Amino acid sequence: MAGTSSGSTHEGPAQQKAAQSVWSRDFALFFVARAVARLGDTMLPVALAAGLLQHGYGAGAVGLAMAATAAAFAGLVVFGGVLADRFSTRRLMIGADLVRLVTQALTAVLFFSGHVVLWQICAIGFVNGVAGAVFQPGVASTVPRLASDIQGANGAVRVAESAAQLAGPAAAGLLVGFASPGGVFAAHATTYAVSALCLLLLRLPPLPPRERVGRAAEAFRADLVEGWREFRSRTWLWGVIAVWGIYMIAVWGPTVPLVATEVVQQHGPRAYGLVNSALGAGTVVGGLLALRLRPRRMLRAGAVALFGFAAFPASVGAGLGVPAMAAGAAVAGAGMSFWGVMWATSVQTQVPPDVLNRIHAYDVAGSLAMMPVGQALAGPAASALGADHVLLVAGAMSFVVCTTLLVIPAVRGLVRVDARAAGPGRTALRGRARAEQS
Repeated sequence: MAGTSSGSTHEGPAQQKAAQSVWSRDFALFFVARAVARLGDTMLPVALAAGLLQHGYGAGAVGLAMAATAAAFAGLVVFGGVLADRFSTRRLMIGADLVRLVTQALTAVLFFSGHVVLWQICAIGFVNGVAGAVFQPGVASTVPRLASDIQGANGAVRVAESAAQLAGPAAAGLLVGFASPGGVFAAHATTYAVSALCLLLLRLPPLPPRERVGRAAEAFRADLVEGWREFRSRTWLWGVIAVWGIYMIAVWGPTVPLVATEVVQQHGPRAYGLVNSALGAGTVVGGLLALRLRPRRMLRAGAVALFGFAAFPASVGAGLGVPAMAAGAAVAGAGMSFWGVMWATSVQTQVPPDVLNRIHAYDVAGSLAMMPVGQALAGPAASALGADHVLLVAGAMSFVVCTTLLVIPAVRGLVRVDARAAGPGRTALRGRARAEQS
């Protein structure tokens, strides 16, 4: 690790080189695009809930509107991965941003005019989900094309998104209070305009041309099959996704709604806001750690860090005070964020560029598929066992899931690409050093 260096004269140039391998004009544009878009996305739930409730709809309507977006995204992101591998990812991402600019501007008009109909909001949400499914796969392949230090780039983006996640709900609350929900949707539309502009100014190095044979439908189907074959051939990849399905059902799915319910009922909405802020602050810390630490076996290090997530549901389930819950949330956020950077970097460096978008799409679809199941089961489980007991079980299952990740040889033994390439040279250097010392 860099922290073990004994002299600043050796560490400074290395850090400067790492920074130069991340930051450039084009990466800065992508960084701003991701940060601004994330800021807008975190404002949306506040605006949607406040706006629909103001117009006489209940919590079920809010959930339905959110589900329309989530269903379209999860159901179509695999097809978005095929499109991203066949066409220009930058153009697809710009097009998706422009579609969402129009839909969110239309939503702002509906709320400003007071003509709010649930099916229209759900239809707009569905279109947003489709646009997100087209946009998201391109993110994975864009990072390696912009920075040679892929882990550093992922860490920087994670820090920016985490900071935006902290600021977004607060900004939305202020806009709702001083303007209206329509003002939040207008601001959200503006974030997509900024993202599209940044991506438009982006200069990406060209990818090698792919051979396309057969009719469009046949080629599309062949690309789907090839993506699945590449996904299935990597044990570490499908192994993590399989375990992640259990994580979504038993840990993340019940944690999100039950923590909100328990904290608000026991301590009030301000306490829940504090706990959420601590979670966001933890994700920033985890991203900063991922910028600094360079483990040889990234998934092993990420799985160890992920053990910290257990502190979040366990502290709430145990009925601890607000400071303890906030501390648990911060530890959980740091662990989840560090794991996220290790996982994203592993996928982006271990998978060939010509199938990366499809692999990323399978990754996203597989990761999200079980989350609604966990959320749907959270209520009945809480009614049967009590919310506190379900959260304690979620904390215990977090340990089980992380242990399972470490038990899988392909996961714990996966060596980072740059470390594997530098391995023989480093071994020779150590051998010469030992010979000189003797």
